[in-house]
Amino acid sequence: MSHSLHRRRLIGSSLVTAAGLVGAACAARTDSRALKLGQIDLSFHVASAAVVRSLLTQAGVQHSVVTYPHEKIYDMLGKGEIDMAVSAWLPGSHGAYVAPYEKDLIKLGVLYEPYTIWGVPDYVPESEVASLQGLAKPAVAQRMTRLIQGIGPGAGISRFSREIVARYRLDALGYEFRNGSLEDCVGAFERAVAERRWVVVPLWHPQYLHSMYRIRALADPDALLRGKDAATLVLRRDAAGLIPPELLARLARMGLGNAAVAQLDFMLSREKLDPLQAADRWIRNHPAEVATWG
Repeated sequence: MSHSLHRRRLIGSSLVTAAGLVGAACAARTDSRALKLGQIDLSFHVASAAVVRSLLTQAGVQHSVVTYPHEKIYDMLGKGEIDMAVSAWLPGSHGAYVAPYEKDLIKLGVLYEPYTIWGVPDYVPESEVASLQGLAKPAVAQRMTRLIQGIGPGAGISRFSREIVARYRLDALGYEFRNGSLEDCVGAFERAVAERRWVVVPLWHPQYLHSMYRIRALADPDALLRGKDAATLVLRRDAAGLIPPELLARLARMGLGNAAVAQLDFMLSREKLDPLQAADRWIRNHPAEVATWG
């Protein structure tokens, strides 16, 4: 776990302390209904949510889970149709989604510290293309696969990718950024690598492809990819009474780290484990790290 994750990074204007969480839980109306948890329909979000679900189950907290794209999850969270979301990438990728109702949320643990990239396979020479602007060089554009296959339109990487295309006028050179599923994105990259084609993949850390391929991030001098976020477990304040104070405090201390989420993602995506099976295996294999959560 990184030092910043272990210290609980400050998000927004105030840091939610364990004592404050206990107060929120005690002040909330006791409710016997099940907690409603929302997870974004990408494998690494499902993977990290499975660890949260495992902790809820261990504590005897009844809960249900729904899986939808980014836009739907944050709309439901704002309307109170779900109580918790795993997890909000703040401030860059998902901050605009939660801004209208941020005051209604408690920010719990920072699960990991994601960041987005435009990457190329390591066989693409850095001397030929080292940065995002380098994609606009005519010689590079002639060799590069022009289709840049992304994921869903609501993801931060998709928004940033559209901005990159516009900023460097890549469309004028024949590049096209296209939204699709995670499988579309991964498949387009793996087919290109199998054929040794030059290709750009809009990706992020943590993601299981990094454990299978050497992917070099292109330099981003204009900071269009926004840098590092904090993947934050968020809970509606009016649902704090659904979780025991001790578990709220534990969730506030919870941290996984990028390497752990990438490992969990690999278990789901390549080993085809059930999410809860993967979470339970990871927890069993990392007792010292789990113990730091309390």
